[in-house]
Amino acid sequence: MLILYTSTIFLGALLLFLVQPLVGRLLLPLLGGAPAVWNTALVFYQFTLLGGYAYAHFAPKWLGIRRQSVLQIGLLLLPLLVLPIAVPHGWSPPTEHNPIPWLLAILTVMVGLPFFAVSTLSPLLQRWFSASAHHHAGDPYFLYAASNFGSLLALVIYPVLVEPHLGLVKQGRWWTVGYLILACLTIIGAVSIWRRASRPASTEKAIANPIPMGAATERLTWRRRWRWILLAFVPCSLMMSVTTYVTSEVAPIPLLWVIPLGIYLLTFIFVFARRKLVPHRWMLRAFPVVVVLLITMLARTTLKSGSFVAFAWPATVHFLGLFVVSMVCHGELANDRPSVLHLTEFYLWMSVGGVLGGMFNALLAPLIFPTVIEYPITLLLACLLVSSPRAPKSRDKRARILDFALPILLGLLTAGLILLVEHGRLGDPTLAVALEWIPPAVFCLFLFRRSLRFALGVFAMLLATTLSLRPEIHTILRARSFFSTYGVDLMPGTEYVHIFTHGTTMQGLQNLEPQARRIPLLYYTRSGPLGETVAKLPEGLKQRVAAVGLGVGAAASYAEPGQHWTFYEIDPEVVRIASNPRYFTYVEDCRGDLKIVLGDARLSLQREPDHQFGFLMVDAFTSDTIPLHLVTREALALYMRKLVPDGVLAVHVTNRRLDLEPVFARLVKDAGLYAAICIDPATLEEWKRTGKMTSWWIVITRHPSFLDSLAQSHRWRPLQEQKGVGLWTDDYESVFSIFHWGSGAEF
Repeated sequence: MLILYTSTIFLGALLLFLVQPLVGRLLLPLLGGAPAVWNTALVFYQFTLLGGYAYAHFAPKWLGIRRQSVLQIGLLLLPLLVLPIAVPHGWSPPTEHNPIPWLLAILTVMVGLPFFAVSTLSPLLQRWFSASAHHHAGDPYFLYAASNFGSLLALVIYPVLVEPHLGLVKQGRWWTVGYLILACLTIIGAVSIWRRASRPASTEKAIANPIPMGAATERLTWRRRWRWILLAFVPCSLMMSVTTYVTSEVAPIPLLWVIPLGIYLLTFIFVFARRKLVPHRWMLRAFPVVVVLLITMLARTTLKSGSFVAFAWPATVHFLGLFVVSMVCHGELANDRPSVLHLTEFYLWMSVGGVLGGMFNALLAPLIFPTVIEYPITLLLACLLVSSPRAPKSRDKRARILDFALPILLGLLTAGLILLVEHGRLGDPTLAVALEWIPPAVFCLFLFRRSLRFALGVFAMLLATTLSLRPEIHTILRARSFFSTYGVDLMPGTEYVHIFTHGTTMQGLQNLEPQARRIPLLYYTRSGPLGETVAKLPEGLKQRVAAVGLGVGAAASYAEPGQHWTFYEIDPEVVRIASNPRYFTYVEDCRGDLKIVLGDARLSLQREPDHQFGFLMVDAFTSDTIPLHLVTREALALYMRKLVPDGVLAVHVTNRRLDLEPVFARLVKDAGLYAAICIDPATLEEWKRTGKMTSWWIVITRHPSFLDSLAQSHRWRPLQEQKGVGLWTDDYESVFSIFHWGSGAEF
């Protein structure tokens, strides 16, 4: 009995979390690789999981064990009508408005039925197990740890074993095989329950409404239910906030997306296991330290827009914070779990909290917050929910006054120290940081004995930092869309130089002084690889030019009268920023005929006639990295099909994490083309003097003659292959072999 139930729950959870990155890989190409695709999909999965938990709670009560077991078998067989999982034919995302409704609709069609059917199993089988004669039946919550272990294992093996060795089509087929095995195991369990129910007449009622000894007197209050909801809300919201941070800082790929979700699931395993591997009191002691550290980092990095910070250190801190806060909240849930009489209701309210957390981050926050401010808001809520185990119970007037007076004092101390350091101009930066943050942090830690006092203290630190710390960059605009967060800033020490940031990456730069506004800067300088490529292009190839990715429109400064330039941009917010002369004027100043096409570039290019462009630039980025669906054999074939026979393709591959040179080397070799790469480093002095930044560009042609003309500058060289890097296709890609885990080198 125990082996059957544990295996079924484990396999169900494994399938639930294998299908999520699979569906993400299928849908990402349609939406430009935006991190919001993952967060929106998580909301869908949480809603579906909530529906599954509601079914598991109400169906046994309303139908009884016999009819409910028959219904369960039918529910498991129904998804076979839509398997294997694939993108339905004819679905394409909207280009003029928010794609969230479209994304939720296609997820419902693709995976709604099988995901709902599998999501019902964990609480339902725990309910069945609680009515068995097994000696652990009185406390079946340990099976929830088995469920989360299956989920965590799926997230680990997908990027390590599944993605590198199986294409998407094969992944869908193997998932279907796993689903059939799961259905068979569940049917065996349902039949055994049915047979046991048919023996004593009273057993069916016992299984439908199990009442262990001592449980009948337990009553659930709405205060307790709301606390369950909030304790589930905080870790879910925090997990999605950390996911947004990581995918904005690095790249929107499943390899990185699964880390926060894996940490989130790991905490469930620890807190619901029969043997506590991590004592709850340890996490309670670590909680205030981690929260203060996170708030300090968030306060400083929020004001340092556009700074290039190494990935490893801040990501580790954020992952550690997610682990500790989730352990505390989930530990509180586990300690407050009810008897098996209320098992399915407990899971139902936990699921409600997860759904609300997902909705807050994925649907509400992008509409009302210009930046990722939901992160500190969730941390503050966690502070209100969690208190020290040695917290005093006193509610006298003096204690309540101190709950507000001490945080105010902390805020004044924080602001005063920051202003002192800023105006004192301490020469030693380490000493300055220590003086700014160590005294307020220690003060704040002493407030943890009362949750309200500690939450207000954390808020006071954050507010004082925001109001008193002098920004390094003057902010002109903060905007947020489905695809990312954007900023327009004034470069320090200047009056006319505007910086455009996409996530945490600088993507555009322009000097708006009249005599300089037509000069392309950053990665697009005339002395750089793009400038050299355009200068050597025959005039005939410049008549019709296409560019994948608009940015601030710097490339449009190369357009001449009589030339036709078409930019393909997926995000309407980017178009609004680039087209507004208050921010940037490259689009307005373009001397050629400029056209902007909204939508994913591959889908838009497919609708264009073949052999019409002489020059095509691929310059699309999601924060730091080119969307990976633009770096496949099918994508390269599409680019070359749209070029005239002697046309030239230029791909911008500058980034901090992925070495794309060996990927393009395989693609070019497979297609029988010719290519060269230019690595153009820029010194700090050159950046300050001319606005030029290090850039890597790859040029691809059908004929080597154009590359010979580039080679005269001795900066261009042939692409180099790398062992272990396979041929990327729409069905297969793996970032493990090209991912750089170091401090952020540029590739």
